[in-house]
Amino acid sequence: MTEKKKNKSHLPLRLNVLFFVIFILFSLLILQLGVVQILHGEDAQAEIDRTEDVTSRTPVPRAKMYDRNGEIVVDNDLKYAITYTPKRNVQPEDNLEIAENLVHYMTMEDTDSVTERDIKDYWILKNKEEAYSRLTNSEMTLSDSEQYQLVLDKITEEDLNSITDQEMEVIAIKRELDQATQLTPHVIKNEGITKEEYAVIAENAHNLPGISVSTDWDRVKVHHPTLSNLIGNITSRNKGLPRDEMNNYLARNYSLNDRVGESGLEEHYESYLQGQKEIRKHVTNSSGEVIKSELVREGNRGKDLMLSIDMELQKRLDSIVQEELKETITNQPYVNRYVDSAMAVMMDPKTGEVLAVSGQYYDRESGEFSHEPYRVFHNQHPPGSTIKGATVLAGLDSGVIKPGTRFRDQRLQFIGTPDKGSWTSTLGSPDDITALKRSSNVYMFRTAMRLGGHWDYIPKQRLSYNGEGYQLLSNYFKQFGLGTKTGVDYPYEAIGVRGSDKSRSVDPGEVLDMAIGQFEAYTTIQLAQYVSTIANGGYRMAPRLVKQLHNPSDTEGLGTVYESNKPKVLNKIEMDERYLDRVLEGFRQVFQEPGGTAYSAFSDNPSYNPAGKTGTAEVTVYEEGKGTETNNLSLVGFAPYEDPEVAFAIMVPHTGKDNNNKINLNIGRKALDAYFELKEERESGNTDSDDEEEETDSEE
Repeated sequence: MTEKKKNKSHLPLRLNVLFFVIFILFSLLILQLGVVQILHGEDAQAEIDRTEDVTSRTPVPRAKMYDRNGEIVVDNDLKYAITYTPKRNVQPEDNLEIAENLVHYMTMEDTDSVTERDIKDYWILKNKEEAYSRLTNSEMTLSDSEQYQLVLDKITEEDLNSITDQEMEVIAIKRELDQATQLTPHVIKNEGITKEEYAVIAENAHNLPGISVSTDWDRVKVHHPTLSNLIGNITSRNKGLPRDEMNNYLARNYSLNDRVGESGLEEHYESYLQGQKEIRKHVTNSSGEVIKSELVREGNRGKDLMLSIDMELQKRLDSIVQEELKETITNQPYVNRYVDSAMAVMMDPKTGEVLAVSGQYYDRESGEFSHEPYRVFHNQHPPGSTIKGATVLAGLDSGVIKPGTRFRDQRLQFIGTPDKGSWTSTLGSPDDITALKRSSNVYMFRTAMRLGGHWDYIPKQRLSYNGEGYQLLSNYFKQFGLGTKTGVDYPYEAIGVRGSDKSRSVDPGEVLDMAIGQFEAYTTIQLAQYVSTIANGGYRMAPRLVKQLHNPSDTEGLGTVYESNKPKVLNKIEMDERYLDRVLEGFRQVFQEPGGTAYSAFSDNPSYNPAGKTGTAEVTVYEEGKGTETNNLSLVGFAPYEDPEVAFAIMVPHTGKDNNNKINLNIGRKALDAYFELKEERESGNTDSDDEEEETDSEE
């Protein structure tokens, strides 16, 4: 009995202790809550209420290109697209979950862009516990990034081979999701999307955070392959910004996966074509959810380009060059075995506007042509006698010859220098005009000799040289655009190259070669600028491929003019106008009088009154250590003589040593005919042409 009472008296004591402990714990909790509320309440509430401003930039379609007559040249082809707009602070695990859900609604058959690193990252996400169990205790003490790198290194071939085809699609989708910028739409897929696929994703978008259906665009070259090479290309979305220009673009608010011009006019006019992205300011809460969105700036397509090119003339010139090049090769395949290309350009000599530019390459095996107009700006070849107009003007302006000065056209013999002569021995004693008409080499040699300090010719003596002739001649040539940049609005142009090692001085014989176009090499666009400068009275005009920039239009066609590329005078030839008049007369006689080197092609006296200069440069082609002599055939000209509206230059390198080859003359005659025939057709209202179905070329 006493024992029971004793036990019973302990029970309330234990309960009291328990209650006391509970009381103390609750008191501490209440005290802590009070501390939090009083001391840190504002901070806690601020964290709950915390927001962040995020700016998104959404790309717009690229601007279009038109020819000088308003005909569309480069367009955008709209297409279905699936996009992803991630919220703020999205983690790789989040994107993986979205990808695993999205793969049930769309196919991602193109997995070529998936890298081994992408596969390894995926494998770690799916097998995190196993992946990190491979680390040793000492490795587990390293930083997170060092641990992750070790985990990557420990993934085996067997692990990689366990990935299924469907998982590869998931990885490909996740790769695209990972490239997206927060709150900015990113295209996941825009190729091969069916209407059914588009509709299913639109219907289930609420189950796919950030996924939406939209439209994207492809670049379409409407007249492909005509001018495609000149227009250039843009990067793909996968490539994005070019690595070597990345920092420059990022500084201008581009995104890593923006498509930008990487060649041709697409590159040169990138800042105009890209357009103005739509900018939105988003306010997000602490969970990264958007609670407010405000449009800061509407997106606008870039400035449309009106090219200086006349597409109809362009097609006719391409056809002419192809026809003549193929005929030259097929008629004498062995003699012309080194011929594979021809270049031609037509421009307005008064404004510099390029009207048509053709570079054709012929593949003998396939019998197919490649349109490569870039050759007009890139490829450099010794032109031969076409540049003799600049030599005569250098002689006249420097005073080493005078109007009407005559030289006996005889073979020149020197000690220590190869003999120098003209192409024929029947030229007599021409003056400056006749020397151009008949293309006297000796006249140009004697002029160059005087520029170099050697005035009187005595046979079989050493050619003296004061060391100034080359620089004098070069300086004059550059005033016409020979051996210097033309200023064309294109990403790259060659400036010409001299025919000897620049580390040594030019010798006297090479100065003579330069005077007849046998020493320095020039581009076809330089030759066109040179003859235009003579034709327009001495103004060196910068060639232009783009005539105007236009604001985008809400309807088909060009909008209002945003900016005009005004004619640009690079320099004025400061010399007596009589000198230019004499060279112009010499050029007229080349085309229009018997004995002129181009008379055979223009002997029927076409109404457009042409003038110009022929050229033949001897060039050795080496193959397996053996040299073969070939000719570069060139031609420059303009029309009409009294008021020029079109100038042209033609270059056909490495033709066989056949004096009957007139490919340069044939192209020149047909090109001028095409220009004036097209002009007459338009003036009469008869502009019908053969509407051949053309292939279009699109690029993502």
